[in-house]
Amino acid sequence: GAGGLSGTLRISASEGFGAWILAPQVPAFIAAHPGLTLDIVASSGFLSLSKREADIAVMLSRPKAGPVLARKLSDYALRLYAAPAYLARHGVPQRPADLAQGYRLVGYIPDLLYDPTLRYLDEIDPGLTASLRSSSINAQHRLLAAGAGIGVLPCFMGDADPALVPVFPERRIVRSFWLVTHKDTQNLARIKAGKDWL
Repeated sequence: GAGGLSGTLRISASEGFGAWILAPQVPAFIAAHPGLTLDIVASSGFLSLSKREADIAVMLSRPKAGPVLARKLSDYALRLYAAPAYLARHGVPQRPADLAQGYRLVGYIPDLLYDPTLRYLDEIDPGLTASLRSSSINAQHRLLAAGAGIGVLPCFMGDADPALVPVFPERRIVRSFWLVTHKDTQNLARIKAGKDWL
């Protein structure tokens, strides 16, 4: 109606996407839809669209089953980062295999991974393991910026932080974000507006 969109729109997203990509764009969306309540669930894991826990999910991999519709939202790149102070103390590695000798690697806790696409270190060099681990990408970011080690971050996080520099800048890992909605609710006005915005 003339009053515009109303109700609640709940978006489930990874912690990095929710905090670094989505949050800065929220003011313009809410200004365009002042009657809408927006929930951003940015965490390590995703709410279930099948159980109607969320209206839209931005996921790290395409769902393989369920009453959902998915399309690729965007590719994104990741690479290794470290604080200059850490590299000054430990030296700059010359090749990926050097990372196994004398460098502390920051990464995810393997048995708490909520998506298999988060296994990055083997793509840098097979057999690499993190000895400083967190289930939170924001915590990993803060650890790296504080000079605790070397780790993989999305470029939209690492490149935005002047406290970090890329290590092996030419080596990039590419992943994708997927936009997912429930088949039964995809055409509701507030969900269509959210999909268009994303």
